[in-house]
Amino acid sequence: MTLHPAPELVLPHRAPFLFIDVIDELVIGSSATGRWKLRGDEWFFPGHFPGRPTLPGVLMCEAIAQVGAYALLSDPARASKLPLFGGLDAARFRRQVVPGDELTIRVELGRMSARAGKGVGTASVLGEVACECELMFVLVDRAS
Repeated sequence: MTLHPAPELVLPHRAPFLFIDVIDELVIGSSATGRWKLRGDEWFFPGHFPGRPTLPGVLMCEAIAQVGAYALLSDPARASKLPLFGGLDAARFRRQVVPGDELTIRVELGRMSARAGKGVGTASVLGEVACECELMFVLVDRAS
């Protein structure tokens, strides 16, 4: 099994907005698979929803984007860039995700130019799709 650098070594995201624990598979610049274990003490659960904690769907989309960003930024030619959302299409939420669940997140990057790109991703729990979406992103220079 190949060990990949910890997400915080590749991504610019930091707690509490880093949603990827580990990357399991990587094809640099093309695809990645990662995992996010929901422990239950995350900042959003107390308010979403009291008595029935549920992972917000928009955060699943963000986690998908982060795995895509990992694949993208693992390419040395793009490592100095910052991928920003340019759009989100066809987002579908198929099941509730609760404390104790572990999301497996898979992203395939598609068409890319020097300044923008697209990808598709899914987040699943035990093989059952929880979220799927299409991502569009733009690449900008990171702040110095």
